[in-house]
This record gives sequence, structure tokens and C-alpha cells, in this order.
Amino acid sequence: MSSSQDTLAVNALRFLAVDAVERANSGHPGMPMGAAPMAFALWSRRLSFDPSAPDWPDRDRFVLSAGHGSMLLYGLLHLSGYPVGLDDLREFRQWGACTPGHPECSHTPGVETTTGPLGQGIAAAVGMALAERSLATRFNRPGFPLVDHWTYALVGDGDLMEGVASEAASLAGHLGLGRLVVLYDDNRITIEGGTALAFSEDVEARFRAYGWNTLAVEDGNDVEALGRALSEATKQEATPTLIRVRTDIGFGSPGRQGTAEAHGSPLGAEETRRAKANLGWPEAPAFHVPDGARQPLEAAAQRGADARQRWEALWTSYRREHPELAAEWERRMAGRLPSGWEAALPSFPADTKGLATRESSGKVLNALAAVLPEIMGGSADLAPSTKTLVSGGGDFSRDNPGGRNLRFGIREHAMGAVLNGMANHGGFRPYGSTFFVFSDYLRPSLRLAALMGLPVVHIFTHDSVFVGEDGPTHQPVEHLPSLRALPNLRVLRPCDANETAEAWRAALERTDGPTALILSRQGLPTLDRSTLGPAAGLRRGGYILKEARGGAPELLLIASGSEVHLALTAARILEDEGVATRVVSLPSWDLFEAQPASYRDEVLPPAVTARVAVEAASPFGWDRYVGFRGRMVGVARFGASAPADVLAERLGLTADNVVRTSRQVLEK
Repeated sequence: MSSSQDTLAVNALRFLAVDAVERANSGHPGMPMGAAPMAFALWSRRLSFDPSAPDWPDRDRFVLSAGHGSMLLYGLLHLSGYPVGLDDLREFRQWGACTPGHPECSHTPGVETTTGPLGQGIAAAVGMALAERSLATRFNRPGFPLVDHWTYALVGDGDLMEGVASEAASLAGHLGLGRLVVLYDDNRITIEGGTALAFSEDVEARFRAYGWNTLAVEDGNDVEALGRALSEATKQEATPTLIRVRTDIGFGSPGRQGTAEAHGSPLGAEETRRAKANLGWPEAPAFHVPDGARQPLEAAAQRGADARQRWEALWTSYRREHPELAAEWERRMAGRLPSGWEAALPSFPADTKGLATRESSGKVLNALAAVLPEIMGGSADLAPSTKTLVSGGGDFSRDNPGGRNLRFGIREHAMGAVLNGMANHGGFRPYGSTFFVFSDYLRPSLRLAALMGLPVVHIFTHDSVFVGEDGPTHQPVEHLPSLRALPNLRVLRPCDANETAEAWRAALERTDGPTALILSRQGLPTLDRSTLGPAAGLRRGGYILKEARGGAPELLLIASGSEVHLALTAARILEDEGVATRVVSLPSWDLFEAQPASYRDEVLPPAVTARVAVEAASPFGWDRYVGFRGRMVGVARFGASAPADVLAERLGLTADNVVRTSRQVLEK
């Protein structure tokens, strides 16, 4: 250690983690004990932050990708002066505490993103660095470096084994995201034992192949060497930098250092006593923070506060010199949409030929992008099919950081995590797209977006077996019920172009979670709304699309997406037979369930028990709407490779089958 104060601070971080894990009787002490010096070096020497203003826009971002070591981050926040007190550390992993087992950005001031599932943090950090580059290009002007910060991540061996990390690192190197620095805690231990059990690659060589700059510090306890490496990393901005730091997991614990036993369980009372004696730390009291231990990080926080004050002075001048840009910046960073933005939403005339909802979505996206510069995104190499290119927006690249189209390549998982990082950073309404069946490839990132409440838009096209000849590998079946089961994810499956426009409106009006737009490959008629319920009903999740003749239904046909048209055709046949039939469009279960019971009962009257639901997906979950008497026409199997019309006939996705099923229900 370079000084007694550095030693005090590093050991305070170590033993705050040890004591918190011991008190909770669960957690991960090993990583904080080994990685404390590198985290301390970063926070005390490089990181620009201000605990009194945790959301200061131009702060540096720090991501603890190895989120199981959360007590290291909580210790840093505590010693730096964030509102994370010793009592909060004592409540580590307890109900309602701001110190959960893995970092959660909605729980704890200073936590930039939720981590724990390995690889997610480094991938989100790539999104943050991308956001910084894009915003700097948009808003910086000569003499006004409004956006001038760095993104740092601390990762472990497990992070770098995960595929999402590889995808994201490859993308970051390709894009030349030079203001991204990753500290790699090379302790060579996983839960099962040494990393050599499954991991023998040359990590530095891999990252150089990705286009990264690489550095190494062989003694993870050498704070000065760590500081020099960080300084070296920030001297260039052409490429991201990986700093490999050789550490010992559980450093200081005589019986656990360098072993898998240090990873994920308390040291125990006796080993805690031995570790404290080994590093000259008092055995009692627990959660001891000696005089001087806070000073280096408090000094760093003061430097950050000074930097923030200089930035605020710059901001005052910027507002005067560039008022229009300043207004946009203020609005975007607050997550507000401009007044009257809805006027840009297109309206589509009735058309029996119509459009695939992926096509109408592309038209809506481009209309909105013209008035909402915060819309930015792309696809996993499928933009021509998902219709997600912003016309005239240019491609974001190292040579064109002002581009609005993101070319993620065939990297669905990284795409999801990068979008999360952009949303974490602020200033964007990011979107990503792929075929619906490949939503499985980004499901962990989608889940984290829902957990964090990030307003990311996912555009999933080719939404059913009607993909046709591509066959069952490309035909989603179980995906709709699977996504509907995910808390805080809004799932919208519009039936025509105007419902698609309303779906985009609902997605952008939402600020507390992600939205999935489920869109068709095949063309769908644009409904004539002069005799049908208005498409704005989509924003209530479900609505009466066609009322029964006479207004008192004896049968309810309920559908989403393309199957709404089957329901309408079936309803005409049934009504010609004298069956009073109401058709309900139900594009979003979660939005519908959020409506008052009175509205839900108005749309789906409890007294009308003859019900048939129609959806080209697994019937799982539909019993809530069809009840004991009703039936669901769906797809309770994988699809097949065949033309779409053949599949429809073979799988019973026809108006005739809906009519037959309805008759059977009515006969019960």
C-alpha cells in the first residue's frame, strides 16, 4: 500500500464486507477482500462522482459487473459519503434494506445498474459508453464539453466466461468505445474450484483480438501500480481498455485465501478473527471504520463535487449560448417527451390488403424518430426484415458517432444488455429488434430491464407459426405466454396498422418498464374503424372491437394480433346464423388487468360464459378469460415447415374452426 490511509481504507472495505456477510449469514466475502485495492484505486484516484448529487449527468459511471461482491460497492458508497450508513450495512441482505444481496439501481443511491447475473454488467457498461459517445456528439460544442465522462466496470472471471460479455466486448471494440475501462479481477477461482477446470484461454489476447487495449497489474494489492494503469488507460480514447489485475480471492484470510471456499459463504467467527489478526484489524467491534479510513474517498468525493460545480457553471453558460440544445438535453435527461409529440403518429386508412404490423411499425418508428431524437436503436442483423432502420439516421460507428442506427450484429443477448445500459445512462428511448422466436436469446437482459423499470422497447417480429416455410425452429409458440409471465414487462400484440401506432404510443408513454411489441410477418387488413371500436382502445389492453347485433352478446370471441381478423370473419358467419357475437381485441393482458374491474366487466361481461379465444400461440394462461365453459383455439404443439395457408388449415387457425368451436361452446 502507498500510505497508511490507503491501507486503512482498503482494509475497512474488506472487513465491512466480511462483517456484513457474517451478520447476514450469507453472501460473498472473497471477491471484496481480493478486489478492494483496485476498486479503491479507481474511486480514490480516477472516478468523478459526487455523493450529494448521485444523478449528476456528467459523473463517471461505475458498474460492479461481479455483482455478488456487492458489499464492496456498498462499502465504497459508505466511505465516500453516499447516504448508505453503517446501519444499512448491518442490514445487508435484509427485507427493505438499501443493501440487497446483489446491487439494484432502484434501491441504492450510487448504483448505476442492477447486476448479479454474470456478464450483464459489462454489457450494460458498453451501453453506457455508447450513450456517452452519442450524447457528446449531439450536444458538445466548441468550448462546451457538456458530456465528458468515462465508464468503468469491475468484472470477474465468471463475467468473462459468459457469452453476453463476449458479444458486448466484441461490439465495443468494433465501435471503438474508448471511454470504457474494464478492471478484470483475475483471481482464477469459481464456485467449483480453480478456473482451470473450464477456462484456460488468454483473456488479454482475446480482448486484443476484439480491438481493445490491454494492460496488466500483477500485484492486485499495489494501489500505486493500479493508479498508474488507470492513468495509462485514460490517456487514449481510440479503443476500450481491459486492465487485468492478478488478485487473491479472500485476501488476508489464512484458511480461505485463494480457495473456492472464500467465494460464497461467510468466513465464520474463527476465520474472521484470524483474518483480522492477520491484517492487523481489531477483532471488535464489527463494522469498525477507524479514523482516517474515510479521508481518501471523502477527498475524491470533494473533487467530484468541485467538478460538478464547474459543470453546473458550464451548463449555465451553455443554456445561454445554445438554448435549443439545452432544452433538448434537459428534456431528454429527465425522460420527458416533447409537448405534442403524439401528432407525429400516423393514421392509416382502411385497406383490405393492409400491411404486416412489422411494416406499419417501421412507418410509425420513422415518423416518431423525426420528432424524437432520443429514439435510437437497431436490430440483431435483421433490420430489413424487422423494418427498424431510421431512414436518413446513419449508422453509429467509430467514424460516425452521430448515427442513430445501431448495427448489433448477430448478438441478441448483448443487444438487450446494451439497450439497458443506454437506458440506465439516461437521455435515450432505446429500441432493439429481432424475430420473436429469438427473444429467448436476450431473455435475461429483458428480465433485468423489467426488474429495473427501464423504458426499453423491444420489437419482436415474425410472431407466430405464420412464418411458414422457415419451420418450427423459427416459429414462436410458447413465447407469448412466457413473456406475459414476466413481471413489469408490457406485451402488446396489435391487430392492424392503427393498433400498431397506438402500441408505439403506449410504449413511449411508459417510463417505468420495458415494452415488447409483437408484430406479424404477414400482411393484415387495416380495419375500417367507422363501424368498429377505435384503435385507441389498445391503450386499455382490451376493448370491444365489434359489438353484437342488438348490443347484448351471447358469445364472446377474444383474440390478439392477426387472429383478430379470424374472429371478425367468424363473428359474421355466426351472426348470420343468429348468434349475437361480440369480438374483443385483447392485445395486452397486463394493460387490461390494470383497468378497473368495472371496465373489464364491461368488455368481458361475467354473465356471458360462452367464450372462445383465438391466438396462434400456446393456449397457456387463456383460461383466465375463457373460464370453465369456454375454449381456446391455439397452437399446443410446435409448428411445421409449410406455406402459411397450409399451416392455418392443419393447425385449425381458420375462421371455420373458430365457428365450429363456438358452436360446441354454445351447445354446452
